[in-house]
Amino acid sequence: MSVDSTNRKPVEFELMEVGEQLGPVEFDIDEHFVKSVAFAIDDYGAWHLGPSSPFGRPIAHASALLCDLLRLLYTRYDPDQDRGLHQHEEFTLHSPVFIGERVRLTGKFVEKYVKRGRGYVVTEAEARTVADDRLIMRHRATETTDIPANSELRDTPREAAAASRRVGGVLPPDHDLVEALSPGIAVGTPLRGLTKTVHQDQMSIYSGAHLFWHSIHTDRDVAIESGMKDTVAQGLMLACYVSEWATGLFGPSWFQSGWMTLSFLSPVFPEDTVSVFGVVTGVREGPTGATVELETWVETHEGVKAAVGWFSGLLGHESNAE
Repeated sequence: MSVDSTNRKPVEFELMEVGEQLGPVEFDIDEHFVKSVAFAIDDYGAWHLGPSSPFGRPIAHASALLCDLLRLLYTRYDPDQDRGLHQHEEFTLHSPVFIGERVRLTGKFVEKYVKRGRGYVVTEAEARTVADDRLIMRHRATETTDIPANSELRDTPREAAAASRRVGGVLPPDHDLVEALSPGIAVGTPLRGLTKTVHQDQMSIYSGAHLFWHSIHTDRDVAIESGMKDTVAQGLMLACYVSEWATGLFGPSWFQSGWMTLSFLSPVFPEDTVSVFGVVTGVREGPTGATVELETWVETHEGVKAAVGWFSGLLGHESNAE
């Protein structure tokens, strides 16, 4: 996705207004786009790069548009001034997008607040096809934005959140790890996911180096100036890894029924190896199959949890393939 670089504002909390529209942006889902995504997230699945898919023709990765939805910020704000970090991501999947289709992305700021001296901005966005206005996916992102030290802004009063559940992040010692979901799978079943090594060239492509953007993801000097020891991978790359795993677990229905929520806890650096794990936390039977939910976490080779959350999909659902 490329955006007009003129008249973009500095990425400053006080300039961001709830209700401000981001986009629209339109672009084609062509082979080059899909190959770039495949390289960046190390997912060369045949449904995306082969001659067909269960939907009748090649499709983009389920997570392919996540980064572009997040980048809608840069239709109004300067990407070279963005030093914020992605804290939380939630998305729902509604339809696959086929190679050759044109998509339209739109979004807006829906909330902003100050907590412990840091600014937080919440964005909601969606992707639809241009030709038939078909909904592909919706996402909601919470990102930090620095507030100048001399600012008089104070923490924003907010309604107390309801007690939330937490990801345990521990594999049950009395269960063997399984590789696949199956009808009748029990709550508490642990699953082994993917293992990936994150490389700088992948991080750079995913985060816009080809657009000549300089960020904590693509430029080591910028990252060090921002207090990091090195460049850091976008949290969304971890979401893409989990989505690839979910595609294997749920099959075609992931593209039509998938839901994921992830909190990003710790940075991932170039050459880090990360592994994805999950435990079944819920099974709800329905007329077209069972909705299975898993808690999931992404762990570095040093045993640090980089992301935690949940995802769910429909198991046994017959896709509306063309």
